[in-house]
Amino acid sequence: MIQAMLDLVRLQVIIPELILDLVYATPRNFTGQPVYPAGAGAYLCARPAERLKRVQKRLQKQRLQLKVFDAYRPLSVQKIFWTFLPDPLYVADPSIGSCHNRGAALDVTLVDAQGQELPMPSGFDDFTERAHQDFEPSDSALARNRALLREAMEQEGFIPYANEWWHFDDPEWASYPLLDISFEELS
Repeated sequence: MIQAMLDLVRLQVIIPELILDLVYATPRNFTGQPVYPAGAGAYLCARPAERLKRVQKRLQKQRLQLKVFDAYRPLSVQKIFWTFLPDPLYVADPSIGSCHNRGAALDVTLVDAQGQELPMPSGFDDFTERAHQDFEPSDSALARNRALLREAMEQEGFIPYANEWWHFDDPEWASYPLLDISFEELS
């Protein structure tokens, strides 16, 4: 467990310009309540964090930035999510665990130079077809923005999740153990 803690890095330290909106530390999420402590940080294992740093650098050349909604998630929180939405299309069964529980997945969107989110086909944590990667919105700008995010993440090897335009897994996710390290322990 100690080695796993050493492998998790705080994203704000290695990517200080990253914009964070950790929705699970607020009631603005599908549970309607904070499930992370106030002031929780965004963490990933070192290799995915380095990939994300390269994505951010590439996007900055286009006057865009990443906004992170979620990254590492303790397994205990996954269990809470499952009680609210036991649907494996959108929430991983905690008996199997999620790539988030391994510090190898993150939920992100794009923001412009003024810090405004680019419009996407759905909001974050939308559990409908509008959130799917293959959903065809009537507004082509929404599809372009989603494709821009996906291309930026894929260029560094991240794998998009078919049912959520915002979710990306590190290609080596299976090599990381399931973790249940609290945010208090990490900070």
